[in-house]
Amino acid sequence: MAARLETLANRRAIIDRRALSDALAALDGDGPALRAQMVALLKQALEAGRAEIARRLEARPSQGLEAAAGQAFLIDQLLRLVFDLTTKRLYPVSNPTAGERLCLLAVGGYGRGEMAPYSDVDIAFLTPWKQTGWSEQVIESMLYTLWDLGLTVGHSSRSLDDMVRLARADLTIRTALLESRYVWGDQALADEAQARFRREVVAGTDRAFVAAKLAERDERHKRMGDSRYVVEPNIKEGKGGLRDLHTLFWIGKYVNRLDRVEGLVDAGLLTPTELRQFQRAENFLWAVRCHLHLAARRAEERLTFDLQREIAERMHYAQRPGRAPVERFMQHYFLQAKMVGDLTGVFLAHLDEQFARAGRRFTLAAIPRRPRKLNGFRLERGRLALPDDGFFAEDPVRLVELFALADRHGLEIHPQAMRAARRDARLIDARVRADARANALFLDVLTSPRDPETVLRWMNEAEVFGRFVPDFGRVVAQMQFDMYHHYTVDEHSIRAIGLLARIEAGQLRADHPIASQIIHQIVSRRVLYVAVLLHDIAKGRGGDHSVLGAEVAMRLCPRLGLSPAETEMVAWLVRHHLLMSATAFKRDLADFKTILDFAETVQSPERLRLLMLLTIVDIRAVGPGVWNGWKRQLLADLFEAAEEVLRLGHKQTGRRERIAAKQAELKERLGWSAAAFAAFADRLPEPYWIAEPADILERNARHVADAGDGTLSIAAQVYPERGATLVTVYAADHPGLFYRIAGAIHLAGATIIDARIHTTRDGMALDNFLVQDPFGRPFDEDDRLARLRAAIEDALANRNRLADRLAAKPLPRPRADAFRIEPVVLIDNKASNRFTVIEVNARDRPALLNALAYALFQSKVTIHSAHIATYGERAVDTFYLTDLIGDKISAPQRLKALERRLLEAAEGAPPDRAAA
Repeated sequence: MAARLETLANRRAIIDRRALSDALAALDGDGPALRAQMVALLKQALEAGRAEIARRLEARPSQGLEAAAGQAFLIDQLLRLVFDLTTKRLYPVSNPTAGERLCLLAVGGYGRGEMAPYSDVDIAFLTPWKQTGWSEQVIESMLYTLWDLGLTVGHSSRSLDDMVRLARADLTIRTALLESRYVWGDQALADEAQARFRREVVAGTDRAFVAAKLAERDERHKRMGDSRYVVEPNIKEGKGGLRDLHTLFWIGKYVNRLDRVEGLVDAGLLTPTELRQFQRAENFLWAVRCHLHLAARRAEERLTFDLQREIAERMHYAQRPGRAPVERFMQHYFLQAKMVGDLTGVFLAHLDEQFARAGRRFTLAAIPRRPRKLNGFRLERGRLALPDDGFFAEDPVRLVELFALADRHGLEIHPQAMRAARRDARLIDARVRADARANALFLDVLTSPRDPETVLRWMNEAEVFGRFVPDFGRVVAQMQFDMYHHYTVDEHSIRAIGLLARIEAGQLRADHPIASQIIHQIVSRRVLYVAVLLHDIAKGRGGDHSVLGAEVAMRLCPRLGLSPAETEMVAWLVRHHLLMSATAFKRDLADFKTILDFAETVQSPERLRLLMLLTIVDIRAVGPGVWNGWKRQLLADLFEAAEEVLRLGHKQTGRRERIAAKQAELKERLGWSAAAFAAFADRLPEPYWIAEPADILERNARHVADAGDGTLSIAAQVYPERGATLVTVYAADHPGLFYRIAGAIHLAGATIIDARIHTTRDGMALDNFLVQDPFGRPFDEDDRLARLRAAIEDALANRNRLADRLAAKPLPRPRADAFRIEPVVLIDNKASNRFTVIEVNARDRPALLNALAYALFQSKVTIHSAHIATYGERAVDTFYLTDLIGDKISAPQRLKALERRLLEAAEGAPPDRAAA
């Protein structure tokens, strides 16, 4: 790889070492003064060289390897100049002894001849034996010079014996030295080091090195999220990133003594086509990495949202219908990461062949059983293989059958068969897609009771999935440019299918008790699995993906062999796959009209069960940390309420009867006297008894009783059933109470996820808030709970200026700032019989809820409940309101003024807090 340094075009435009050497030779003085002059001259050359490399990259933004080689060349020339001036002018030795020999090696990535603009300079100083006083002085002086140039230097200084001893003991050192490259100094010493490294460190340790590097790779993948489809990938260390390519080359170099990546073809580890794919992926990833460093102005390896848009612009990605440049760029990135994964599988298969002896396999344990019915496929050391290279061409349906057999018999697929499948996937045409046998095989894999996720992922890696279902092929490697979705669309869908299979197998019973029960009550399993596959299939088409996806379902399901009734059910599920989560998270489930409207759309218990299962796996497959106990409880509440309506019809138990039943249950829980309970119950209006569940009713009653005649009482306790903390405020009611509490909770470092506001008949507020920390966990430590209570008390007692403290709290969200979300205020007077429902969509930011609540306070309305949902950078806050006398807000002029205030608050316009 270092050979690229020799083929760089017009290298002197980057740095002219001969001219600089003459300029350094002309410098006067000695000691510190001479070194200061040298640093000034070299710093200017370094900056000019970096500017030239950046200019070339800007002109040819996809030439990553050229930029990486240019950076390494620049550092090479600077090191040689520093070495020469240090050894000849600062610390000259007229008659060196045999021990006063010194050579400078580049190691690691720099040794490979590849550097990003802000990469560390990894170097090794070598001496024949123990360091002399002269070599110590030279090394120390050189390091100070490099640091003064602003370089980040990773360095070691060792004798030859130390080098051998440490390389044997430490895998990291051994890997760094594997790619060592002579830079300057004693050439013979460098040659001796290379010979000893191969003879005394590498020889006889091939198998151990390969096993250690693969284990290291697996651990790195786990650390980075164990998927190449995370939407903020680490381009260096992540799965499918540069380090995976480096690992392949390290293994090939160690085992086959290669010096260049092209040698992987001669060693039989890659074909010429795969070598071109390797080089194309490497060039692209290096281009992205160099642009990333330049955009961040530091050694940044994570492709974060706030940098993705700029890099897409730097690399000249253009807008396409329904696709932003950043989404096209990231899809290209994920396709290259996928290519790296494909090459890794092929490479390891060849490595396996090299190491396998007498039936042993190097990388994977042999599978003992031998299934009989393989329809012409054969087993090779426990893996499903092809009898000959033209097997797929004879019958392209076998491309689908390969994966169906792997699933049916629990077999792994031989990488050579995967390579052939990837090569021959183009054979899947309209005739194959219409073949009833092929569709039946595909449906078998999709609805497998075993491990459909793994086999579908294999099918996707081989490009068979996207060829067989072209609509799915359109979303392969497609990202959604937001902070909510953690994976690409294809990876999200495949993960959702895997979660569904695990629920059906009873593996997630603790997390999903209702789902684990109802999945065995549904009439058609395949309707559910097909709906999960198709729910996001129309993303990126520029319209409502739910509507467009339903159209895809109507077209595709008959081809897969589904009946007209099943097809209609799948299309309905895809069309409404967001309905249940939107209702549960953004509407008041205590308002019975919410349940009636939802049930009217769903219409049948079977649809309800299917929709519940689809909703759960859709949310969980978004990414880690998205699912929590609060969402589980809300969905369960909606499911149970809707199921009752659908089972019994709309003639529910009357409102008064429901209140009486709740009060009777609460009286029994409390154990109070009839008179005491009656006095308490009479103070609270009917909506309170409808809105709150039994456990909160009990907590509230005990809280009010403990407060006695006090005018303010605040309770905060962990509410494990909801995965949150319940904060109850019992205080004298007054306008602005809600916005003050919301601001105080934010100042304490918590986030409100739900709020119910009640007023007793004698003028006391009884407000319940569910809060979490910024990571979606309960706010649960004693000191944090005490801080929360104190913050609310201070805000309500007006002990400090709440607005000033909120403005002074620095909580920037640079990642969220990468997204432009136009705020929208939706006003609905039909969603509830008693309330005006207002939904605000805006970019999430600290204290947003406080700002919206203050706007409502200014508008002189009463908030009865608030429901807060966050989808990455997008916040959706819903309020149930009345005017001050308890009626809906219907006057157009007043609604217009309300909308304007909320839009200003959502946009972050500073409110007039004079009234506060």
